[in-house]
Amino acid sequence: MVRVMEARRGGRMVKAIAAGLLLWLAVIGAAQARTFTARDLATLERVSDPRISPDGRFVAYSVRTTDWEANRGFNALWVLDRSAPAAAPRLIRDHEPGPAAAHWSADGRWLYFLSSRSGSVQLWRATPGAADAVQATSLPVDIATYRLAADGHTVVVAVNIDPDCATLACGKAAQDATSRVRSTGMVYDGVTPRFWDTYLDGRFVELFAVAIGDGPTPTDGVAITRGYRADIVSRPEGDASAFTLTPDGRRVIFAAPPSGSAQGLGEPDSLYVTPIDASAAPARLDPAAKSADGTPAVSPDGTMLAYLSRTGSTFTAPAARLMVRNLATGVVRPLAPAFDRSFGAIAWTPDGRTILALAEDVGQQKLFAVNLASGAVAALTGDGHVSAADTGGGVTVYSRDALDSPTQIFEITRTGPRQLTHVSEAALAATPLSPFEPFAFAGWNGETVRGYVVRPAGLRPGAAYPVAFLIHGGPHGSFGNAWSYRWNPQVWAGMGFGVVMVDFHGSSGYGEAFAKSIIGHWGDRPLEDLQKGWIAALARYSFLDGNRACALGGSYGGYMVAWIAGTWAKPWKCLVDHDGVFDVRLMSYSTDIPGFQQAQNDAASWVDPSAVERFNPVTHVAAWTAPILVVHGGRDDRVPLDQGMGAYGAAQLRHVPSRLLYFPDENHWVLKPQNSVQWYDTVEGWMKRWVGEGGVAGAAGP
Repeated sequence: MVRVMEARRGGRMVKAIAAGLLLWLAVIGAAQARTFTARDLATLERVSDPRISPDGRFVAYSVRTTDWEANRGFNALWVLDRSAPAAAPRLIRDHEPGPAAAHWSADGRWLYFLSSRSGSVQLWRATPGAADAVQATSLPVDIATYRLAADGHTVVVAVNIDPDCATLACGKAAQDATSRVRSTGMVYDGVTPRFWDTYLDGRFVELFAVAIGDGPTPTDGVAITRGYRADIVSRPEGDASAFTLTPDGRRVIFAAPPSGSAQGLGEPDSLYVTPIDASAAPARLDPAAKSADGTPAVSPDGTMLAYLSRTGSTFTAPAARLMVRNLATGVVRPLAPAFDRSFGAIAWTPDGRTILALAEDVGQQKLFAVNLASGAVAALTGDGHVSAADTGGGVTVYSRDALDSPTQIFEITRTGPRQLTHVSEAALAATPLSPFEPFAFAGWNGETVRGYVVRPAGLRPGAAYPVAFLIHGGPHGSFGNAWSYRWNPQVWAGMGFGVVMVDFHGSSGYGEAFAKSIIGHWGDRPLEDLQKGWIAALARYSFLDGNRACALGGSYGGYMVAWIAGTWAKPWKCLVDHDGVFDVRLMSYSTDIPGFQQAQNDAASWVDPSAVERFNPVTHVAAWTAPILVVHGGRDDRVPLDQGMGAYGAAQLRHVPSRLLYFPDENHWVLKPQNSVQWYDTVEGWMKRWVGEGGVAGAAGP
């Protein structure tokens, strides 16, 4: 009581001292803080893949760190104890070239993960309370991903192998024999000889059942998909969601295109069931199905199969609907058929009453709970981007990021989200991130279109700043409220740019009709949205200097930059085209997925040439005047190198100021840390060459 009374009597002095202290702290903080840079982005630790133990006590997760000198990332596996919040997480394994892909055994006794510590990628295991790990397999080939059987005695592994091999040893021998051949010619008779960044070699990602336990580590397995000529786990980013085991461990259900199907034409995936002992060949679960079905997940009691189903070409953004199949009767019913969003990853809750599912929703990606009985859908998370979730022991954990936050792991509680990890927070405290806000306007057809504006670092009232107008790829993508390690608006904000992003018609997360509206309309409806969004942003945010702006895009966004160069160049002081489509006609034949271009054009190039030429940037080169930087990767098979070389050659022949940044060792993405920093440095130099630096006097900001 005495101290309270003394504080009251000296209240004015206390307030004065506090105000002075806050001012001093602000000055010191401003002096110590600096803007967020491309080097910060490239070296930031990256959290991913939360996995909760069956009793809900432990959470395993991965952290990727950057070895700058080695010019690559390495992965570590950590475990935190929810019952001891003050305890530091325990490191299980570090310095791994690939992801850990951790999974708990059904009894919670073991944490399994992938490691290359033995010289090849094998399955290892550790107890949750100790860092000591033991090797669980010694297979002759690398494991791509895996699923554990509930009994703990079997693991189904996905491996890249000759489909005719009955053993893993055979696969290794065939691979070794190929490596000894000195001739380099490769003969193909399929529609595309390459995929993503690799030329096809006759091997496919197949499934093998491997016995594991407390005895000697197994060296081979049973080929349960022998002879199946299609990747069961798609490349480059497929994972174990492509297949699952029934709880009794007797059957495997997987999703894949038809065996022998033409790579790149987009033949739909179907669901197949096969006995784990390979006593029968894989059989299609529903031979009459016309849909593209995948992401199988069996209920905890083994009676129901949940999966995602798409109607129509998967290249035209059909919504992924949640379906449930009674495995005994074969009766299929949709869950939440009126929910106009496309579901992503799915998982059952342990009680079998609810399915957890991810879905993009108006610039966010949320975790939803779908009631099995009623189909009612409820959002479990709010703003931001949820990339993964897991549930066990009555606890649900998830990884969340946002435009102003890299990924951290949270758990859902009755009072709201509880943050479990605080990775890189000290580093981020030294580089404050810029605030952002959404905006909306009437776009094509008078429909609502949304976007985001990110303020430049150190925004001063009354100053106007140059603008980076970012255009996303896909085209069924989104520049929403999510963190990115490739195109990150915080880096441009740190350079001193205001950032404008528009989710034009065709973007994901706004309903199926919105996404499909771009089919056959690459160059008009999205362009109208971009034009109207640009006008709306300038009218609303006076700190954006519309006279000093550059437009940048990658993939489809690069296509739009090339299209803008010939149809809407006036507002732009410069352009940046990263791995963009320049000649749609050639692209429809040369990409590794020609079925995509045909579907997006709404016609095959030879059937209706006008469908291609109507919105083909190459036909408008005569109007190019804006300075353009072209970036392309030498290993890009999605948008082949000739597209970028063609755009650069067109600019050079037209005597348009232009520059080429070529990465011989990168694919459609720039992945190496030093290459990423070079990318940003080159882009920044190009932009500031044409727009200058810093803010200028102008109207006061809002």
